[in-house]
Amino acid sequence: MHNANSSSDDQLHGHCRHIRDYGIFDENIFLIGFMGTGKTTVSEYLKTLLGMDVVEMDEAIARQEGLGIPDIFAIRGEDYFRNAETCLLKQMQNRKGFVVSCGGGVPMRDENVREMKKSGRIILLTAAPETIFERVRDSHDRPLLENNKTPEYIETLMEKRRPKYEAAADLIIHTDHKSIPDICDEIIDGILSMNSGSDLHR
Repeated sequence: MHNANSSSDDQLHGHCRHIRDYGIFDENIFLIGFMGTGKTTVSEYLKTLLGMDVVEMDEAIARQEGLGIPDIFAIRGEDYFRNAETCLLKQMQNRKGFVVSCGGGVPMRDENVREMKKSGRIILLTAAPETIFERVRDSHDRPLLENNKTPEYIETLMEKRRPKYEAAADLIIHTDHKSIPDICDEIIDGILSMNSGSDLHR
């Protein structure tokens, strides 16, 4: 098992030796997807692997507002929070080389998608409703699920969001039954492939 992990890490670090040549550090990586699909964990691994800084949108907004996300929803309302998300994405226009872990509702606004595409690649992480339920069942900082934490409700909400998610994505990664290094491997391969294709058409 150790050898397999070492091989995977070696492969990823092999990619990293060539990343600057492909210009990945000249753009941002936006991770989108439903809550519990692994955005935070993947962004932290990419930070370590690629030396890119991470912006965790929910955390950044909570620090800015001086309130937790559930309190922002309760006191100031969802529209206020969604506007804060859009404002933060606009600020990213002047920042390059970041991994941005987006809140689950970010891609639902077309304006947000346009802002993300101005400065980077959008990667959709997805998973089965049952997988997501197991990952979030003990969490109490997800206002949209707090009173409806079942696989069935998760599936309903995911299906509502799926068209917007998929339309926004430059790359879709299924995270079920995959290790974090394997997921990051797919992301890096996908971005390298997209950038290489873009170079061919310049």
